[in-house]
Amino acid sequence: MRDMTVIRESVAGDEVEMLFFALQRARAQFAWKCGGLDETGLRKRLPPSNMTLGGLLKHLARAEDERVSTFLTGEPMGPPWLRENFEADPDWDWNSAADDSPEELYALWRGAVERSQAAWSRVLADGSLDEPSVFTTESGESPNLRRVLVDAIEEYIRHTGHADLLREAVDGLVGDDPPQPS
Repeated sequence: MRDMTVIRESVAGDEVEMLFFALQRARAQFAWKCGGLDETGLRKRLPPSNMTLGGLLKHLARAEDERVSTFLTGEPMGPPWLRENFEADPDWDWNSAADDSPEELYALWRGAVERSQAAWSRVLADGSLDEPSVFTTESGESPNLRRVLVDAIEEYIRHTGHADLLREAVDGLVGDDPPQPS
């Protein structure tokens, strides 16, 4: 069984190793851009956008849980992703982040990443990225797991770019990757 929590950088890994390395690297970049901030830093906006680093944390936690629910397990998402929250405000994940403490936002995102890694490990234990996801389109097609994984990477890459700009506005932090131990 592949453990999706311990994939390490490889210059010659197989497809699964390389794609999970890309996802882990994107998550690490995102975590670095959002990490260590207080409420003020997580709530800072860069007009004209209403986007915040706290909103990004909560949105990507939702994206992780939604991807697992929709494509990997078919199980409903648990709290805080309640339908009534989104019926009242379609951008609830973004907007409600201003009401959450930094500790709550960081824990929510880390928990979603852990659930995602565990779900990927279970789904790929006996299969490959060629396997269909549990989601079926209206036309009867199911995206394969490769497509689901590539979409996850793309989501992080896009939002890490947003986080890069926001973090620079908060305290001037710039760079591509978190500092590595020497």
